[in-house]
Amino acid sequence: MSFKAKFSIYIFMIVLAMFILIVILDQYAALRNMNQDMEEVMEQASAKLSDSFDQHPGWTSDAAALRDDPEFEPNEMQDLLKKLYPDLEEVTVFRPDSTGIMSEDKVLFGTYTFKDEAKDMAYAAQVAEKGFQVREVNWNGKEYIKSYYSDASLAPYVIGMVYDCEEYNQIMSMKRMDAMTYAGVILLFVLISSYLLAGFMLRPLNAILWKVNEVSLGRFQTAIKVRGKDEFGLLALKINAMSQNLSIYMEKLRQAFEDNRQMKEYLQSFIDHTSDAIHVVDLQGKFIQVNKAFEQLFGYTSEEVFGAEIELVPDTHRGEMRLIINSLQEGKVLPAQETIRMTKSGEIIPVSVTISPIRDTEGVIQAFASITRDMRSRNRMEELLRRSEKLTTVGQLAAGVAHEIRNPLTTLRGFLQLQQHTGKMNLEHTGLMLSELDRINLIVGEFLILAKPQATRFATRDVRDVFRSVLSLIDSEGHLHNVTFTTSFTEAPCLVSCEENQLKQVFINLLKNGIEAMPSGGRIHTHIASKNDQITISITDEGIGIPDDMIPKIGNPFFTGKESGTGLGMMISQRIIHSHQGLMEIKSQVNVGTTIIITLPALKEGNANGILVEGLDKHSANVG
Repeated sequence: MSFKAKFSIYIFMIVLAMFILIVILDQYAALRNMNQDMEEVMEQASAKLSDSFDQHPGWTSDAAALRDDPEFEPNEMQDLLKKLYPDLEEVTVFRPDSTGIMSEDKVLFGTYTFKDEAKDMAYAAQVAEKGFQVREVNWNGKEYIKSYYSDASLAPYVIGMVYDCEEYNQIMSMKRMDAMTYAGVILLFVLISSYLLAGFMLRPLNAILWKVNEVSLGRFQTAIKVRGKDEFGLLALKINAMSQNLSIYMEKLRQAFEDNRQMKEYLQSFIDHTSDAIHVVDLQGKFIQVNKAFEQLFGYTSEEVFGAEIELVPDTHRGEMRLIINSLQEGKVLPAQETIRMTKSGEIIPVSVTISPIRDTEGVIQAFASITRDMRSRNRMEELLRRSEKLTTVGQLAAGVAHEIRNPLTTLRGFLQLQQHTGKMNLEHTGLMLSELDRINLIVGEFLILAKPQATRFATRDVRDVFRSVLSLIDSEGHLHNVTFTTSFTEAPCLVSCEENQLKQVFINLLKNGIEAMPSGGRIHTHIASKNDQITISITDEGIGIPDDMIPKIGNPFFTGKESGTGLGMMISQRIIHSHQGLMEIKSQVNVGTTIIITLPALKEGNANGILVEGLDKHSANVG
């Protein structure tokens, strides 16, 4: 049902209730007035009849004789009253009796057809005090009104009159019908008027409802025409403003939704097509999402891992994983960690893992996302690069080694020619020749260390001894370039856990770089110190120096400042130092010189036998 119809019905019901109340009050007032008028008429008629009896003082003694006398004034008055009041049915003058029974002899005047002796006696007794009483009488299915009257001149007699109520009821019925007719006409008028009035009043509201419906359908362009400044007009203005704002917000939301959709598609495409394995787990360790690279790397399908707890971390690295999760929950940002993971087939593979927390809008961690990169190809490539760098270094050192070997060979040749010429063996010359042969063997042995692939094995070594062996190998090349080496080593032990061959490769690379940085010759000073559980190796040259803008780029693959360089030496050197849990720092001034500072962790007491690790990659994984 429409609001218009409801409004009309409400108005109609209100008016109907008010009209019914008015009719009821009017009927009540009319009935009360008519009763009062009738009682007054009955009382007046009774008083006039009493006056007529008062003019004949001895009428009570001759009542029987005067009852039929037409000249008896009360008879004339009775006839006159019946003419004046056609509804007057009976007049009775009687004397009340204490016994409650009224016999015929006690009716002194008139007739007593409407008999109800008990009530008549009761009302007659009340009339003696009040003078006039009225009551309703039902006789043979019809309604009558009976009055009782007495005064001082008439007492102890009572005049009773009976009136027919039919005409009275007809008048009341006619009034009631007239009221209902008027009510029906007025209510019909009110219904039609309220319906039209509701339509007129609700016309602005219909426009507002139309606008609200348009807004609900997403159409914001058409505005409501405001025709007034009343409440509906103000509401229409607010609806127009709201529609305009909603249009702006909807456009922004549509644009944001489109941006989010594109970003979601972009991220989903990135996740699906990246070569790195990506998986997301909740706080209970259950898998939420994986990409295709994850399936290829670990051998699991997305159906197998979704909602399940799959262990990718080997037992030996569970503690490391707990530390990472605790650090992330504390709000720390962790770099990529080189470690190991286990595939579905049980294969242990070296990987680089970046773990990041996923937070909700309140900043609470809901899940963890892991990006895993397979490091097997990179490790193989780095091993090839290290071997290539070794071969390059061996080639560059060949001339210096040949020069260093030629000197003892010349000595040996001279002594042998002398002995051949004299035909005698000189023991002193023999000792010198053996010494020169040992020197040649040492040089060749150190040279082969660089070219021969070695198993990666960490052991305890003194950095000073390792550096001295490198200096003995490269000293000849320094002489060729007019470069001298000075050393300043601490007297305290400088024990570290290292892979000796790789550490020698770093020192050779740095010393060769220092030699090449001094085309006209110069000095390279080396300082080794032990302080605060750390071993510091400082190598300083007097070369051309490195510009400030190039220092951050040193160590990047294939970045070099030399015309014939490959840019791999420093990269491999830095990786080797990092694998030894050390740091490499470069300080340089153009045309002054360059200082390379290497910091390695000193070996703690109780670890004098060194640390044996199966390979450099696994050692790096444990560190990460």
